[in-house]
Amino acid sequence: MASGPWLLLQPGLLLLLLLPLPPATCASEQPRASNPVNPEKLLVITVATAETEGYRRFLQTAEFFNYTVRTLGLGKEWRGGDVARTVGGGQKVRWLKKEMEKYADQEDMIIMFVDSYDVILAGSPTELLKKFVQSSSRLLFSAEGFCWPDWGLAEQYPEVGTGKRFLNSGGFIGFAPTIHQIVHQWKYKDDDDDQLFYTRLYLDPGLREKFSLNLDHKSRIFQNLNGALGEEEGHPAVSNKGSLLRGSWIAGPWWSWAGLQLTYVTFFRHLLQFYSASSSKHESSDEVVLKFDRNRVRIRNVAYDTLPVVVHGNGPTKVPPSSLCPCLPQALGTLSFLSSHYSPAPATELQLNYLGNYVPNGWTPQGGCGFCNRDQRTLPGGQPPPRVLLAVFVEQPTPFLPRFLQRLLLLDYPPDRVTLFLHNSEVYHEPHIADSWPQLQDHFESVKLVGPEEDLSPGEARDMAMDTCRQDPECEFYFSLDADAVLTNQQTLRILIEQNRKVIAPMLSRHGKLWSNFWGALSPDEYYARSEDYVELVQRKRLGVWNVPYISQAYLIQGETLRTELPQREVFSSSDMDPDMAFCMNLRDRGIFLHLSNQQEFGRLLATSRYDTDHLHPDLWQIFDNPVDWKEQYIHENYSQALDGKDLVEQPCPDVYWFPLLSEQMCDELVEEMENYGQWSGGRHEDSRLAGGYENVPTVDIHMKQVGYEDQWLQLLRTYVGPMTEHLFPGYHTKTRAVMNFVVRYRPDEQPSLRPHHDSSTFTLNVALNHKGLDYEGGGCRFLRYNCIISSPRKGWGLLHPGRLTHYHEGLPTTRGTRYIMVSFVDP
Repeated sequence: MASGPWLLLQPGLLLLLLLPLPPATCASEQPRASNPVNPEKLLVITVATAETEGYRRFLQTAEFFNYTVRTLGLGKEWRGGDVARTVGGGQKVRWLKKEMEKYADQEDMIIMFVDSYDVILAGSPTELLKKFVQSSSRLLFSAEGFCWPDWGLAEQYPEVGTGKRFLNSGGFIGFAPTIHQIVHQWKYKDDDDDQLFYTRLYLDPGLREKFSLNLDHKSRIFQNLNGALGEEEGHPAVSNKGSLLRGSWIAGPWWSWAGLQLTYVTFFRHLLQFYSASSSKHESSDEVVLKFDRNRVRIRNVAYDTLPVVVHGNGPTKVPPSSLCPCLPQALGTLSFLSSHYSPAPATELQLNYLGNYVPNGWTPQGGCGFCNRDQRTLPGGQPPPRVLLAVFVEQPTPFLPRFLQRLLLLDYPPDRVTLFLHNSEVYHEPHIADSWPQLQDHFESVKLVGPEEDLSPGEARDMAMDTCRQDPECEFYFSLDADAVLTNQQTLRILIEQNRKVIAPMLSRHGKLWSNFWGALSPDEYYARSEDYVELVQRKRLGVWNVPYISQAYLIQGETLRTELPQREVFSSSDMDPDMAFCMNLRDRGIFLHLSNQQEFGRLLATSRYDTDHLHPDLWQIFDNPVDWKEQYIHENYSQALDGKDLVEQPCPDVYWFPLLSEQMCDELVEEMENYGQWSGGRHEDSRLAGGYENVPTVDIHMKQVGYEDQWLQLLRTYVGPMTEHLFPGYHTKTRAVMNFVVRYRPDEQPSLRPHHDSSTFTLNVALNHKGLDYEGGGCRFLRYNCIISSPRKGWGLLHPGRLTHYHEGLPTTRGTRYIMVSFVDP
């Protein structure tokens, strides 16, 4: 079996049939490096039982290098055992044995045999053949640092000065007659182990010399990833002088009590060292790195300074430490200790996915994404597009939910081809959904609402929605969207469908942060780990379609994939994991790639962890956590144009500027928050809120500190008022400090006006919070020195004027209704 101790092997393999070179029957007739090689006679035969995405990826790299490929075994039943968890794979040898009958007498043929589901090609046929000729072998096997599956055979391996010591059957290359003679000796069952078969032949000194069998110790052709990621030099598991199991286990009297004790001590000492070294790739350097050229990306083995042609993502899978030693179960509780304190290294098939994003031309510095446009689907204009189930999930209190629901109506996709499924688990959000539900019902072909009364867990709700698409043969796509995903690109659904991947997500991240809806790598315990290219992908410095181990919050799945490859209902609730992690694990375990596109700007994610629904309008407090969405909702739509000098700023009085600042919604919600708080000051000189306890010019007001909005308002001043002030008063730099920020209420029967005064500020901001003529009559402001009156303040517009010395002013009487203004004394 082509495996290290943890290999996740699919029943796929590859035969590369290479021509020419004359055969030989003994070691003395081996080819010389100067012998010519004709790559035009290359034939590739691949064996796979199913067209998985890994298999298609392999064919894609083969096509890039102009390999000719023919496939055997597609659609046939796999009987080679559960090689993901135990030994097996003998069926591959049987298939190869039968196929080699065709080439037994073709003495000028060279065959390379590799697994295909977890393999990518990184070099050309010419390079491959040249390196094989230089190896002076009749048959060259790939090598790794683990003696698998029988560790007791480790001592029989020849010593190696430098390089990997042990055979791996996932890749070998040799002359056709030699390979025919080797596989002709197979007489075993389909679920017997293929790697053990080749190992025993290689360890026979006579056969090793007769057939000139060698190992690719330095990965000049074959790079097995198992043991090459984050390993340390001199590591017991990859030592050139022995294996993890040495000494007393193999040579000592293990059946005696003393020998057994020594065996345990030796084994667990090495096992502990192995897990300590493997538990985190960040504690040591990788043997394999990417080598970027302008139009090509290679794999470089830094340990041996080689550029392998074949990259094999063999092992490890999630095997607990106890399975490493089936013959010594739970000795003195040691295995239980190891299981609790150490985890195996990250699965190398995930690292292969990472490397496959680049090699050979997945992404290059000059050409960008090489495969992004491959196999794309075009949505025809004259035909109805595919039917989509849009599944929306509100699983936690989420800011700006009404805006999210309105954006669903703006998706650039025919609504009569969309079925809406909405699950809401939050009682708090029921009024928001009720307000939007009539529009959603009228817009989409059909709708279904599952509310808090159903008492579904997030995993159960997601299983229900996904199964709705799975059970409907007309559901061609399942589009999952969480309420904290802000899709600003209205064509997102079209773009993802046209990308034509089984599973694909649009890249979304929090504004100005690296938090995103994907992980570039997994830690040993299958949580987040940062891949080397994570920052470049999030910041869109590298654009493309990427194979990643985890996606969430927004993704598209083909309906046929659900029905054929993910048929079980419990996808999200199948384990104790969080639903999103269980979902991704289920897909990875089935060999389904999770793709991510960052080719376009799709939108962003909301931060929700500090969303406090105890406020009347909690969105008001989101200026720090979600500043972009806060601005869209609460800053006047014309503010940016005014700041850019688009003639929207007015000067009704000398050095008094008027500009659009707050939205109508912000004004309304500020007033409602103040009235909900209700503790107005009363307009008396005695004021316990002030340091001195006395207010010279009192108003009926509520301070921002009283409602817990001081920090948020100061951030508004810094972000929006400060830049406008420096634009309107050239040469002045404001610190935008303000200790007096308050909402004033004027009523005819309470406090209708304010006597003339100077403000305790360098400049003052005065914002009208409601409409004159609609909400009140009268009011306004008079600047006495200039005898200039502003009688009709505009709701949401800020009045900016100097405070001390020059702009002596008064508040004019309110004659009807209630007038509200927001006041800040800035830079006192």
